[in-house]
Amino acid sequence: MTLQAADAARQRVLADERRARIVAELDAEPGGLDASELGRRLGLHANTIRWHLGILGDAGLVSSKPETRSTPGRPRILYRPGTRLRSAENDEYRLLASVLADTLSREDRGVDACEQAGRAWGADLVGGRERCSGTEVEQVVGLLAAQGFEPEADQLAITMHRCPFHDLAEVAPEIVCTVHRGLISGALEELGSPLTVAALDVFPRPNVCVARLAPRPLGA
Repeated sequence: MTLQAADAARQRVLADERRARIVAELDAEPGGLDASELGRRLGLHANTIRWHLGILGDAGLVSSKPETRSTPGRPRILYRPGTRLRSAENDEYRLLASVLADTLSREDRGVDACEQAGRAWGADLVGGRERCSGTEVEQVVGLLAAQGFEPEADQLAITMHRCPFHDLAEVAPEIVCTVHRGLISGALEELGSPLTVAALDVFPRPNVCVARLAPRPLGA
């Protein structure tokens, strides 16, 4: 992407006054802000803020990271200014991912293979991360946050407010969402939790997915 094209892309994203104000607020807070605080400052609902943050994040204008904390509990997701604009190379990878997802969806055991791949991914993430305090579900929420899902847990449900693979999930949910279901189940199992994903509600609301947890069946 040329400098001229990058600047044009930046201007298109920031043409919305609300997104421009979000970036301005983040520029003024080096430590970062969460969606709730941004919503309070701009007078917008946190879900609306998250939607705009997703667009800004895709453009490389905003980055996110779980808050570092030493006490138990779900860490806040803090947003800071970003610097990278999405390049044409990302579009090429998206096309390749679409072709592969379509191919898998046509295979007899393609969906099962995707869930197993997701489980392996979840187990690897747990194995490569320093164990922290908190319940197994809270730790999985931290893993999902680090992957960009903007999750929050409420008893036996994990609500994800952003899908890093949203475009692909819309056209091939049986592949992408199955991988994510496996990711959560695999991470929970690796952490020794008795819970697993019993159901995954895909986009019950715009840009939102909900993983419903339940005790893992005996012998599973």
